[in-house]
Amino acid sequence: QVQLVESGGGLVQPGESLRLSCVASGSIDSLNGMGWYRQAPGKQRELVASIFRDDKTNEVDIVKGRFTISRGGTKNTIYLQMNSLRPEDTAVYYCNAWAIRNTITTGYWGQGTQVTVSS
Repeated sequence: QVQLVESGGGLVQPGESLRLSCVASGSIDSLNGMGWYRQAPGKQRELVASIFRDDKTNEVDIVKGRFTISRGGTKNTIYLQMNSLRPEDTAVYYCNAWAIRNTITTGYWGQGTQVTVSS
């Protein structure tokens, strides 16, 4: 089992920055990757960025150049640096982690942290 705890959300104005953190605990050595999703009101949850076991990263096109996913000094912490925030970035941001064993993928989710971008 893996537990994920996010922090760092809040209310900011357009153009400002926020950094989200996610700390994983439990069987973190089993993880193949971690990432960030977001869900705006009335919309489906969508992938924002991923970081893999080998530290390769991927940010989706809608945030590329503004958001950066990274890993902390310890393997159990990831960050999402969000710059040039826009009102459409408003959502609950969820930390995600996954482990693949014998072709079966197990996913884990944090409780979410609210990000609101508004003037």
